[in-house]
Amino acid sequence: MKKYDMLPHKMEKKKRIVKPYEQMTHAGERVQIDVKVVPRKCIADKELKLYQYTAIDEYTRLRFLYGYEEQSTYSSADFAERAVKWFKRHGIAVECIQTDNGFEFTNRFSPSKKDKKTMFEKKLAELGIKHKLIRPYTPRHNGKVERSHREDHNKFYSCHSFFSCNDLNAQLTVRSNRTNNRPMRPLNWLSPIEFFHAHCPI
Repeated sequence: MKKYDMLPHKMEKKKRIVKPYEQMTHAGERVQIDVKVVPRKCIADKELKLYQYTAIDEYTRLRFLYGYEEQSTYSSADFAERAVKWFKRHGIAVECIQTDNGFEFTNRFSPSKKDKKTMFEKKLAELGIKHKLIRPYTPRHNGKVERSHREDHNKFYSCHSFFSCNDLNAQLTVRSNRTNNRPMRPLNWLSPIEFFHAHCPI
């Protein structure tokens, strides 16, 4: 008998139990937010850094995009307010925003500011919106926004360049309008806009 066959049962590695995905029942029930670093090769000014913030409604897949020159809790708070207003103009009241555990969103893992709310968290509280943090190191829990960022990387950033943050935002507006009107398999080949009008009576 081999040595590892003699290990006590309690020392065997436990299998992780994967919880079933929680399906949303209506628009605005939960919105995923994340940040994508704009590739350097796309920026004309090599001293400039740009970041794409994305908010995607889990139920309708409607997306709102906005660019910033910094990835910070200030940018996150400003984006949250813009996103909530954008969804409201489309008839969607945001109830919950889900993010990862980045310092631009939370101080959860900060050794010195653990109990201090970030500007982002304060803004959500001001807006009356619940903040849900995903499990650490499990980006799949924010899968919809992660997949949308991969698609942006392959189909948008592979063939666009930007001279400024204003230029990025002008092009992101066109990009979001296009993707929000494009048919999607998870929506039975309706676009997010079509799905919203078909399933979300105002």
